[in-house]
Amino acid sequence: MSASVLVVEDDPQITRALLVNLKARGYRTHQAATGRQALAVAAHEHPDVVLLDLGLPDMEGREVIEGIRGWSQVPIIVVSARNESHSKVDALDRGADDYVAKPFAMDELLARLRAALRRAQPDPAGAVVTTSDGRVRIDLAQRSLTVAGEPVRLTKLEWRLVEVFARNPHRLIGRTELLTTVWGPDYGEEANSLRVYMSQIRAKLEPEPSHPRYFLTELGMGYRFTP
Repeated sequence: MSASVLVVEDDPQITRALLVNLKARGYRTHQAATGRQALAVAAHEHPDVVLLDLGLPDMEGREVIEGIRGWSQVPIIVVSARNESHSKVDALDRGADDYVAKPFAMDELLARLRAALRRAQPDPAGAVVTTSDGRVRIDLAQRSLTVAGEPVRLTKLEWRLVEVFARNPHRLIGRTELLTTVWGPDYGEEANSLRVYMSQIRAKLEPEPSHPRYFLTELGMGYRFTP
């Protein structure tokens, strides 16, 4: 699956140029013209990288950085006309991964984007999680899953939940942490759906869904993945 990029920019010409170049290179794209839109799209779409302008009409770009960093480690590349050293330092200190000044060379920006994506990819040595009985195999790099050697299709939200568990084996993960990581900071009715999604995951992956072996519930606290 191709990587997805969220372009946060209020200048239509720059937005158009970025979207055209990204799509031409096979990236999936999302766009936002305001900080509030950016936070909403990031929470809903979970992009693989964010290109962020600091001069947004409704809020400062650094507030968007802080908002995203409250629940996600997605790479953020600031693309801004502010060339002052303190602006760059402030953005990086708040959680940005890179800073590109406007006007920018498209080739350089795309190279920095590729570098950010490479750094964000899971370590190949730890990219595959297999249960001790060998029944379930989760490939984080390929975003694929097999049960008893047969591929199993998960919905987008089911995969996000499984991915969180696979990256945190044996650790108790609280309900709030799961909801924030998967649905973003503004989760609402999803809190009531978490149990349903966990039941669906167990039905697809557990040998006996009514007596789970891998995805355990710890009452009043959360869930634990025990591969």
